[in-house]
Amino acid sequence: MKSDKIFIFDTTLRDGEQVPGCKLNTKEKLELALELENLGVDVIEAGFPISSPGDFLSVTEISKVVKQATVCALSRAVEKDIEVAADALKGARRPRIHTGIGTSDFHIKSKFKSNRKEIKERAVQSVKWAKNFVDDVEFYAEDAGRTENEYLASVIEAVIQAGATVVNIPDTTGYCLPHQYGEKIAYLVNHVDNIDKAIISCHCHNDLGLATANSIAGVIAGARQIECTLNGLGERAGNTALEEVVMILRQHAHLGFSTGINTQRLNPVSRMVAEIMRMPVQPNKAIVGANAFSHSSGIHQDGFLKDALTYEIINPDEVGADGSKIVLTARSGRSALAHRLHKIGYDFTRNEIDVLYTEFLRMADTKKEVGEEDLHRLARVRV
Repeated sequence: MKSDKIFIFDTTLRDGEQVPGCKLNTKEKLELALELENLGVDVIEAGFPISSPGDFLSVTEISKVVKQATVCALSRAVEKDIEVAADALKGARRPRIHTGIGTSDFHIKSKFKSNRKEIKERAVQSVKWAKNFVDDVEFYAEDAGRTENEYLASVIEAVIQAGATVVNIPDTTGYCLPHQYGEKIAYLVNHVDNIDKAIISCHCHNDLGLATANSIAGVIAGARQIECTLNGLGERAGNTALEEVVMILRQHAHLGFSTGINTQRLNPVSRMVAEIMRMPVQPNKAIVGANAFSHSSGIHQDGFLKDALTYEIINPDEVGADGSKIVLTARSGRSALAHRLHKIGYDFTRNEIDVLYTEFLRMADTKKEVGEEDLHRLARVRV
């Protein structure tokens, strides 16, 4: 099957930074932008230039140093926003302005006190303003997840006609179920006459824990860009996690999709983001969590020691992780105990392990995890 390229749009520096306590200064943003480029992302959303002088400076400086990736700046559908974004992007080799407006009735009526006709006109005007400055314009239909499909299609067709090269279909509130989001993308593919003139982009939030599933559903339905963040950082419950969608597409190669991401950099860059943004990664986080390749159940440990593929579908080396870990707890079995003892220099017979195992369980019941020093004490008793 021919492999379709899925463009990875990283918004760690913009949407990811909106997490309380994760504010980045220009030096930190520059450092991360270069890491993102080395990781292989296609688009770096560097910031929202009109929001503050600091963000304007960050986008300006990132534009100067990024050589391969597209540098993107966010704006509202406001002429001044777009002018400021264009000014910040002047030094970029591949600049993109990302502009848009809310299209759901919730936004149209409550947020803008407007109507569908006026919002569509503002959407078209914003793209026309942006096209005065750059060739690459992405339009976002905020809250597209709750926007009626027929109206959404009419807006998307109009902004593509106005010059939009990418159309972003955000599930801003994380409301959609995967089949609903996939059907929305499919509806646009089938009902927007000029959809072949633009790339459809997925931007999903994780309010119901469905951001990754929705993004994959969107790609299967016809989207060719995924907007995501390292470690799933982002507003409220976060955004689609870059590491998750990249590895899903890699593991399910039968789908025919590929990305340009250097997967061996995923864990190192994840740790860097966690440190700089002062936001620890939850231990059970897929791909980059500390426990992602840890085994503590006796049944799992025995299977893993016989053949890693029984319980690991990803080789830790493939994503730059430190390696698989056999963690000893009261749920661990004899094979795991023998394995860990062997790793620190002890070779016991099966009968000796049986004797040691009884003492091991007494020890394990008193603590969360049996460590290396505990094993030395246990082994010395037997020796």
